Amino acid sequence: MSTGKNEVWVIAAVCLGLASTPALAADGIRETAVQFAKGESAATLKDKVKGDESVDYRLGATAGQTMTVTLKPSNRSTYFNVMAPGEDSAIFIGSTEGNKFSGRLPKSGDYVVRVYLMRNAARRNETSSYSIEFKIAADVPGAAAAPAPKP
Repeated sequence: MSTGKNEVWVIAAVCLGLASTPALAADGIRETAVQFAKGESAATLKDKVKGDESVDYRLGATAGQTMTVTLKPSNRSTYFNVMAPGEDSAIFIGSTEGNKFSGRLPKSGDYVVRVYLMRNAARRNETSSYSIEFKIAADVPGAAAAPAPKP
């Protein structure tokens, strides 16, 4: 007869393992939050995709800021799209525009940068290792500067 202590340890180990893995949506899209180190406005991540897997990077930004994303893949069939907050359609499509995006953001919220393999490579279950750099301008272009204090 079991005392129950072993079952508690097994459940705790499984929960700990689940908590440390990235979120994986049912449709094969892995989600990762992008956070900049304190005082920084850029971050570079390294990862890989295989087959029909995609990786969604989520990062918050403010309307009017400039976001730059640069992808350096090992497989030439690897691209990314950029989606604005709450939008399903992309504001940037890497397969037609290349592996660098730089643009002024139309609205505030969480942007999604989706890295994927083109269908030809995905069908062959190919893998692509890559580095991806995210930059967001620290200031909002066009914003008025605070007036200087009067002496």
